[in-house]
Amino acid sequence: MINHLIAIAWFTFVSTTSVFFFLIAFMIWIVTRPFDKRLVLLQQFTCFWGSLYTWIIPGWRIKIEGRENIVRDRTYVVTSNHQSLLDILVLFNLFFHFKFVSKIEIFKVPLIGWNMYLNRYIRLRRGDRKSIEQMMADAETALAEGSSILMFPEGTRSSDGKVKQFKSGAFILAQKMQVPILPIVISGTNSALPKYSLKFHGSHDIRIRVLKEIPYDHFSHMITDELSDMVREIIIAELSDIPEQSEGEKAA
Repeated sequence: MINHLIAIAWFTFVSTTSVFFFLIAFMIWIVTRPFDKRLVLLQQFTCFWGSLYTWIIPGWRIKIEGRENIVRDRTYVVTSNHQSLLDILVLFNLFFHFKFVSKIEIFKVPLIGWNMYLNRYIRLRRGDRKSIEQMMADAETALAEGSSILMFPEGTRSSDGKVKQFKSGAFILAQKMQVPILPIVISGTNSALPKYSLKFHGSHDIRIRVLKEIPYDHFSHMITDELSDMVREIIIAELSDIPEQSEGEKAA
């Protein structure tokens, strides 16, 4: 019962505060757009907005490793495993400039989706070839402008936390634009908010592990499938290296 009440309180807080935060985001967009073409300041505010919703749950203990591997003035194709709806909120804790690729339905969510439009995040309609082509074109434009691109190569959340097969889009993009790949490993979000669940699931350690970048010259000779498999294996190896919570931690 208490977990349901916490979930209701959390979603109520998200819904009510989003009105206030969207108004601030809109004002930032209006004021900074003439001189901040990449919308860096708006992204930083969005990182605060999204991170706040992870900070208010004491049971979600977020630990970040490898933050020093992010070179702030460098442009990356960022690839991460995908466990939960929480993943993007958790990644906002990095306060790192990126445009992320999201299914088009999320852009239709009032306030939060509208802010995604303001940030020029990249829309994708799954299974639609024209939408995929447009997504790739938009991602290329963002990279050319100096914004990193965040993609979840699995394409959808894993239901059991295991890393699914990777789709090729992120790797085609990195090869074509000749930019490094920055792998990120997320753990713990699958337990905190599993796929198909919208209720609180107790206390959990959530970890973000930023790995060392893979320079373009390390994969320029590879075919796309080979590169995709290599990055997936790196993420799987790092994910298996992150200790699981003990029963005592879960019950805490």
